[in-house]
Amino acid sequence: MQDHELTQVLQNRLRFGRRTFPANAAVLIAITQEADPKILLTRRSAYLSNHAGEVSFPGGKRDPNDTSNIVVALREAWEETALNPFDVKLIGDLPMERAKSGITVKPVVGLIPPDIQLIPQPTEIDRIFYAPIKKMMESQPIPYEVRLAHQSVYFPSLRIENEIIWGLTARILISLFKYGLDYQKNWPFLLNSPSFKSQIFNRK
Repeated sequence: MQDHELTQVLQNRLRFGRRTFPANAAVLIAITQEADPKILLTRRSAYLSNHAGEVSFPGGKRDPNDTSNIVVALREAWEETALNPFDVKLIGDLPMERAKSGITVKPVVGLIPPDIQLIPQPTEIDRIFYAPIKKMMESQPIPYEVRLAHQSVYFPSLRIENEIIWGLTARILISLFKYGLDYQKNWPFLLNSPSFKSQIFNRK
């Protein structure tokens, strides 16, 4: 698949579900409409109480006045990055995901201009950056270590633009590749094999 075909394939394959249940939260997968399309990502502030310092899509929890998942995703993206909702061409959504906290998260997909000016909300976002879709599709996953209850648990992750993408954000990317681009990326989720860890971490 050529770079310039990616956004066209996304527009051809993605739709909004006819019956969409209100999620507890929603995120916006904003993709630049250009020859080498990129996904807008953020690094959350290191001072947040939840998911501090993690890479994520713009998004957040539903407010009482929000009327749909789309409204949640666009409002949160505006609050976090100053992305004007009128600059987003909505093209569809992805299956519901569940965060480790138990809340349901709905990914909404849209296209944005490549030269748009964004501003990180300083109390929530440390950095805004873009990751090329094709590079992420072709990158090999590496294990990311998380310490839980005095033991190490390893999750598949990607290193892009000097950032680590893992967890819910990684799962949503897999969903985008699968449903939006008909691309099955093999990201192993059982990464506790000593031989696999040795092979990865002992590379020169």
